[in-house]
Amino acid sequence: MWPTLTADLLALVILCFGASVEQMSYRPQSCTLECIRQGDPECEYCRITANEVQLSTSIPYTSIFGSCVPWPCHSFLGQDTPEVCLHYVDAPRNIQIEFENNQDPTFDAITVSWNPSQYGIAFLRGFQVTLQALGGSQILCQLFLLRNNLTLTHAHAQRVYYSDPFTRLSLDARYVVTIMALPVPEQWHQFYQKKEFFTRTCREKNGLEECKKDWYPRYVEVHQENQDIFVTFNLAPENFKIRHYFSSCFGGGLRNYTNIEPDFGRNKTHHTYRLQNLRAGTNYTCEIAANVVDAVRKSFVVVVQHNYEDPLTSHFTERSLLVVLLSVGILLAATATVIFTVLYKKRLKNAVKTKMRPDIIEQYYDKKLDEGQCVLLESNTCPPRLLICYSRNDGSAHVKVVLQLAAFLQKHMATQVHLDLWESLSIMEDGILSWHCRRLNECDFVMVICSRGLLQNRKNQYENEDQNTDENTTLTTIAMIGQEMCRAKALGQDLSKYMAAIFEYSEESDIPAVLGLASRYTLTEDLPLLFSHLHGVPLQKPGVYLQVENISESGYFKLPAGAALQQAIQEAKVQLLDE
Repeated sequence: MWPTLTADLLALVILCFGASVEQMSYRPQSCTLECIRQGDPECEYCRITANEVQLSTSIPYTSIFGSCVPWPCHSFLGQDTPEVCLHYVDAPRNIQIEFENNQDPTFDAITVSWNPSQYGIAFLRGFQVTLQALGGSQILCQLFLLRNNLTLTHAHAQRVYYSDPFTRLSLDARYVVTIMALPVPEQWHQFYQKKEFFTRTCREKNGLEECKKDWYPRYVEVHQENQDIFVTFNLAPENFKIRHYFSSCFGGGLRNYTNIEPDFGRNKTHHTYRLQNLRAGTNYTCEIAANVVDAVRKSFVVVVQHNYEDPLTSHFTERSLLVVLLSVGILLAATATVIFTVLYKKRLKNAVKTKMRPDIIEQYYDKKLDEGQCVLLESNTCPPRLLICYSRNDGSAHVKVVLQLAAFLQKHMATQVHLDLWESLSIMEDGILSWHCRRLNECDFVMVICSRGLLQNRKNQYENEDQNTDENTTLTTIAMIGQEMCRAKALGQDLSKYMAAIFEYSEESDIPAVLGLASRYTLTEDLPLLFSHLHGVPLQKPGVYLQVENISESGYFKLPAGAALQQAIQEAKVQLLDE
């Protein structure tokens, strides 16, 4: 009896000791592929670097570290012993994210840990770890291998494996980490585990005092009362203890500086201040920020309208004023009659072709116009420059819609549009990719027209080597846009330059994840919102709302260019929805 009890106790001690051993953590070692193949005990869990892969001619270097596609086991382990790659292992489990202490205040760093699955663990040969920024193009890969003659059992499933640190991650950004055990089958989509997480905010990582300069007003509203310009903006959170702000405006060759001291007893969330000494009829570019060192500044535009009760009118006598008004009235009436006659004949001629109702030739009146505010864009105002990117994969009908939209924006929304269909000569001189890069830097705004074909191209970009050059350029351009948006967000800069738009025959799901930070519009429903975005004018404020003639959803097609856009959308809807 005693020998049996002693043996049982000894087995229990060994089992407990073995369990405690297998719960140990394993961090990557520096070793070589040759050491792993020979099964050296010192190379139990090894990182494989790009330099090590370059030394091995049997491994496709560009494929491994370029696209983060699961790597074939036979390329790094199966040359001498192909049997090690005949089986696959289930996905790891218990993914944990640990934040690392680094000295760079503008970036975060993490380390990933996990447990291997007990299913197929006897054939485990390593792990692939991929980190991707959601809404961006940043993808990082790490590869770890176990020594070739290592055999694990289900008891080893309690081991904790660690990755190397992932550094230079944007603060307050959303990432997803994906881990798969090697080898994996060719259809690997069911054999991975992923975890989404947010990096730390500036305040969480560096403390409140270090992050005051990263805050900036996100809400700015400008309104004019007679000759007075008032600006309302949101204040910093109370715990930031920011008590002073400033604004600076430049226009007409002069700079106007305003020191702002809010009254926190009246309002703790917003403050309104007055801009003084601004000239009527002048466009000003203004900035507002907290009055701290290296604070991020918010830019906005102020257009000072003329005062309609100008005292200069008092110099005219009633008789001279009446004569002037009568002359102008007769001239306008004659001009309106000629224009109406020409448009009437033109629309009668094109009535059959456009298939529009006869009532569109009637003059359009907005009964609410007197209650709102009319925006007049003068001809000497510099129009915003807009680059339109799109995919030709949806066919000629979709391309025609994009072309008609560009024509409408340029003709009726005071926007200078840059479209590859219009600039063939420049593209032949610079090359299609160089042209897109130059326009991305030069234009004030960039709008990507998203569609089913664009999203399908992104899914197939690694599968179709013979993909059209234009589509490859479009995908490359979108990747650059995503990278620029991530960089701007990391620096606390304005993201209003970038927009994503769909037509009514597309869906929200057609917008790629890389454009997740861009403003989204559905056309033609959101034409007023798009106009507000391009020209920086608010659509509404207390007691007043903005109406732009012939740009509303129910009024744009009353213009010839709008009617052509509507007809192109209907044709594309019939063609694409029937496929």
